[in-house]
Formats: sequence, C-alpha cells, structure tokens
Amino acid sequence: MTSYADFHRRSIEDRDGFWTEQAQLIDWQTPFNQVCDYSKPPFANWFAGGKTNLCYNAVDRHLATRPDQNALIFVSTETDIEKAYSFRELHSEVQRMAAILKDLGVSKGDRVLIYMPMVAEACFAMLACARIGAIHSVVFGGFASHSLASRIEDAKPVAIISSDAGMRGGKVVPYKHLLDEAVSLSAHKPSKVLMVDRALSDFPKVAGRDEDYATLRAKHMDTLVPCEWVDSSHPSYILYTSGTTGKPKGVQRDTAGYAVALAASMKHIYMGVPGETYFSTSDIGWVVGHSYIIYGPLIAGMATIMYEGLPIRPDAGIWWKLVEKYQVSVMFSAPTAARVLRKQDESFLTKYDLSSLKALFLAGEPLDEPTATWISGAINKPIIDNYWQTETGWPIMAICNGVEPAATKFGSPGKAVYGFDVRLIDETTGEEIHEANKKGVIAVEGPLPPGCLQTIWGDDERFVKTYWSSIHNRVMYSTFDWGVKDEDGYFFILGRTDDVINVAGHRLGTREIEESISSHTNVAEVAVVGVADQLKGQVAVAFVVLKDPSVANTEADAKKVEAAIMKVVDEQLGAVARPARVRFVHVLPKTRSGKLLRRAIQAVCEGRDPGDLTTMEDPGALQQIKDSVVS
Repeated sequence: MTSYADFHRRSIEDRDGFWTEQAQLIDWQTPFNQVCDYSKPPFANWFAGGKTNLCYNAVDRHLATRPDQNALIFVSTETDIEKAYSFRELHSEVQRMAAILKDLGVSKGDRVLIYMPMVAEACFAMLACARIGAIHSVVFGGFASHSLASRIEDAKPVAIISSDAGMRGGKVVPYKHLLDEAVSLSAHKPSKVLMVDRALSDFPKVAGRDEDYATLRAKHMDTLVPCEWVDSSHPSYILYTSGTTGKPKGVQRDTAGYAVALAASMKHIYMGVPGETYFSTSDIGWVVGHSYIIYGPLIAGMATIMYEGLPIRPDAGIWWKLVEKYQVSVMFSAPTAARVLRKQDESFLTKYDLSSLKALFLAGEPLDEPTATWISGAINKPIIDNYWQTETGWPIMAICNGVEPAATKFGSPGKAVYGFDVRLIDETTGEEIHEANKKGVIAVEGPLPPGCLQTIWGDDERFVKTYWSSIHNRVMYSTFDWGVKDEDGYFFILGRTDDVINVAGHRLGTREIEESISSHTNVAEVAVVGVADQLKGQVAVAFVVLKDPSVANTEADAKKVEAAIMKVVDEQLGAVARPARVRFVHVLPKTRSGKLLRRAIQAVCEGRDPGDLTTMEDPGALQQIKDSVVS
C-alpha cells in the first residue's frame, strides 16, 4: 500500500502524472491534451483540450452496469413522502427537465437560478442544467428577497426554477412571494419562472412568465435530450458565498476538474463504493449539497439520500432509521447536528442497526473535541472531521483512509489533502512557519487543484484581489483561517482572520448583516461580530448605536426595537442571518483612524482579553460593550 505521505508528495511534485491517473475515474468524450494550463497564474485551466459532461458522469454512464440500482432516494419527514429513483428513472426525469429548460429558451452557457426546497425536482434541475451545458446557480431556500435579488442581478438567469413552498418543523415556508419580490427588486428580469407546485401554499401566477412544471413534464414524458459535451473549463455552476463586503461572491466552478476532484475524493477520502448508499444531511443551497448530495455520490455510482426535515422529527432516531433502511455506508453531517442530537434521548442512537456505516464525516464548522468524543462513543463508529470551503468544492484537509488508514485526532480536521500544497504563513512577514504548534494563516500554493473555483463570476479582478493578494509578498491562496500544525502534520483550525462568521455551518458576512441593520430608520451605527456558541459554533451579535436612544430607555422598549431590527434582517436576508441578540450602546469601539475594533468586541463577548487597546479612540466604548453583554 502507498503511504499517504508519498501519495500527497507525488500530487505536488508530479502534478501532471498524478492527476492524469485520477482523471481515469471519469468518462471523457474527448481526451485532454494538457493536464494543467497555468500560464496565467493564479488562473488554472485543468484538463485543457478535453470534453466531458457532469450529468453524463453522474447518470448516463451507470445505465450500462446498474440501471435498476437506487440512484436518488428522496425522503421528506415534513410531507411524509419517500421515493427512490433508479439510475434509469433518474435518467428519464433529468431528460424531461432538460427538455422543459430547452422549451423555456435555455441553452448552453445560459444561467438558471434554482430557488427550491429539498425536493427531488431540485436534483433533476441541477443535473438537467449540466446535461445541456447551462450554468446553474442554486440559492438556499432560507434566503429572503433582498439576498435573492442580489444573486439574480449578478447571475442574470434566463430562467428561475422554484416551488410554492418548503417545510420546516411542520410549518409551511412559502417561497413564491419572496421570489416575486426579489424579481421586482432586481434590475435583471428572467424571461421564465418554472414552478413546482407541491400544493402547500397558494401563489399568484405572473402571466406570460410563470410556467407549471407538471404540465410541461407531461408534455415531455418521452423527449430524449442528449448530453451537451462541453470543454473542461466550461462553467458548471455559480454558488454565492458571503464576503467581507456586502456583495456576495459568485464562486464559479468548472466541469472536468470538478468531476475528477469529486470522483477522486469519493474514493480516497469518503471510501465510497459503487452500489452503496451515501447520506449527506446538508442542503443543496450549500456547497456540501452540490458536491456530496448531488454530484459526488452519483459520479461514484452510489445511491444518494436527499432529506427534507429535521434531525429530531418525528424523533431523534430518524437519521439512524434511514441508515438501517437504506444500508448507508457513508454519512456526512455537521457538528451542530451532532450537538442537537446530544440533547436528545441517547437510546435513539442505539435503536437501529448501523452495521453498514463505515464512518460519520463532520464538516462545515470546527468540530470540538467533546462533541466528537460523544458522538463517537454514542454510535461506536469512526468520526472523521474534514475542512474545506465553498471556494474549494472539496476538502483541503482530511484523513484519506482510502489511501492509507490513519488515526484521527479529535479537534483536528486532519492533514493536507492530496493536490493541496498547504502552508502556514506568518501574517506579518509572509514567511512560511515550519515550527510545530505556531499560529499562522492557512494558505495554499498555486495552482489550486482541480475542482476549486476558477474565478469569481464576472469579476476576475475581485478573484485575484480577494484570494491571492492578502499574503505579504506572496501570491498564494488565502483561506482566511488561522491554524496551527502539530509535529505529526495534523492541522487545527483557530478561526477566521476576516469578517466572515460560521453559524451552524452557514457562512455569513458580518458586513451584509450590518448593511441590512443599517437600513432601519433609527440605526446610526452598527457592528456585528461572531460570538462562540455551544450549539451553533458561532452566532451573530449586533451592537447598535441608535439615532434616538430614548426609544430604548426601558427594557421593554429595548426589546421592541430589537425585534424590529431583527424583522428587517429577516425580510432582507432571511432568518438564517438574524442576529442572536441586538445590544444597544452609545458609542462603538474604534481606533483613532475610525476602524471598528471587531476582534476586541468579540473578545469581550467571549470573556477573553481584548488585547492592545492603545489605539482606541474612546476607552469607555469597550466598557459599554461589556455592560451591555452582562445586562
């Protein structure tokens, strides 16, 4: 067996040879003639000259060997619907959706925005876009009109696919009114909106624009739509992620590099085997949902479970019941979910037969040691952390048991994954840190491996400026995370270097929340920081200076103003971005040059030493923060 150290070393030192081998894990219509064109760094063009198709690799190629095997298993504990689609059935449904898209005027290179709950039709839509060479942009169903409008305006979709409603915790969450409002707010107007009607919520139709999915599906029951073979570098999708400015960044992914990266990761990291079942509890609105609900498992010839519901409804055993029923071999969830389950009756964790399960992978936020220790003991299975980002599309750090079994260290996401030349960099000097357990910025030498972002949609300059210009005197990709590496090569993540926070695995830009709060008529100034939380990892807390402080003089009045501010965030960004608390102060801590002392505010909230405050303009400002937190 190859040692992992040699495997990783070869991926860096013999990049072309290594990735040529990994590229054999997918099917090509035209072979590539150059493994990596890095003639214009930091832009990398992987598998140049080749042609392939994501949908073909996820669906069509399995028809010859496993047509009647489960491919997509849709489970909704909200609507009590459970339906399995074989590869043959999935192939038919995707072709119907592809035919509908063509009917709506969508062609290769056009964008299609998908604003949907976790339903099978969302999977059909993503794969149908890939099939015809359209570029999908999935927007998380928890985002409100303002956030959705900014993404419509940036992606400029020809068509939008949506639904009347989602459901969460037994409650209907209507989508259509949010979508209509978003379109009205956006300067770009899509020509068509395709509605999947679940009969959960009545909605008005816009004449000439809105089309009914069921009607068009019936029209195209037997329509055959061949795969559009696209260049390796053809964009497969845009996925928006929060930035340190208010404007979201559209992460642009290629086709071939992504397919190869996912195929390799399913084998080397997740130990996925064709014919087995993969269960990721994420949402298609996030990168995990793209990579490891839809594309990764299907490319690997596995069945994938798409789940709508909570981990504790109808009871805390539902996920484990599905593991037993569908013989799940690999499961992927988030530390927050494990912390939620920890509060439930532990008998649910031993009630079902989990013998098929090889491991539970957790990612999306730092995995603390107590949670890892508890869930490991509770289900008696390996718990494997992994660390990555929307931008990378697959793990930067993990334990690659598919290459060489290795021990996990709770609290660590593991070692650098093959293809990633990870370095720890001194923030001040830009020099690499070789010393064990010394804090630095986690950075990656270019080129980034296959599957990572090509650029930011429509903004190459922002791509270079954001990711490749922050390391002093070095052109390196910055993750904007602090970390340390121990003497065994295991990394430990220490938190962000920028103003992005991680709430239950959802990345939120504090600037975006601040801009929303600032739109309230009585807000003069606001600072939003991420504060450590036992359940969610971090929560957003807002500190607000009011134009008229007298409206919040009493505790009851302050709560009314707080509720009004939270409502503004709900309406503009969605409940996912709502601060846990809004605190009122008379002045915010700033340097003499006017820069907000966010890290000092965060430190006070978490009961830590705020550090050097000699540059602070008003020494009493931090005391106000402290008093407001205590009150």
